[in-house]
Amino acid sequence: MKGDTIVVEEHHVRAAQGVAELVRPLLENATRLGVTIAGESGSGKSEIAQALADALHAAGIPAVIFQQDDYFVYPPRSNDRARREDITWVGPQEVHLDTLDAHLAAFLGGADSVDKPLVDYAADAIGEETLAFGDARVAIAEGTYTTLLETVGARVFIDRTFEQTRAHREKRRRDAAELDPFIEQVLAIEHDIIAAHKSRASIVIDDAYTAHAQ
Repeated sequence: MKGDTIVVEEHHVRAAQGVAELVRPLLENATRLGVTIAGESGSGKSEIAQALADALHAAGIPAVIFQQDDYFVYPPRSNDRARREDITWVGPQEVHLDTLDAHLAAFLGGADSVDKPLVDYAADAIGEETLAFGDARVAIAEGTYTTLLETVGARVFIDRTFEQTRAHREKRRRDAAELDPFIEQVLAIEHDIIAAHKSRASIVIDDAYTAHAQ
């Protein structure tokens, strides 16, 4: 997402290194691999995705990253308005998960690139960009609902709730409105949805940022 800022810290690196160790054996019998990283708001999805890409690159395994934020039906502020008009809008239906799945399938099928959506946070707009895969062997899709994606070989779930991640959200917040009482209500709804996704994961990152096979 254009205009997004992430801060990779030591605990993100530690978690990513653990994930990398669990993912690397899966590449022994695969030319390319899809990996998802999911969790609640502020759990460190973007940071761990970047740290994982870095860890894989250091091991000679290039990777590309897909951000779920680019696949939302509406850009950020418009999506916030839609939620406030109808709270039942909150959920996987906010995201074009089918498009993201198709782009991962294209990667796994040997495509050189895809034309994907690109959210411009400041402009509250959705444009397009070409994501070239180059010699990437791993595609990392990070986002709240990415555990629901089908075209992947490994699903990573960050087992931290929105209550536990408030400090991180305050550090990273893009807009003061993101921490208002309504957003806390949104996060509670997301929590109820996402909690059920943990059982679909093959790798779980615990609240100490240690990765375990599940």
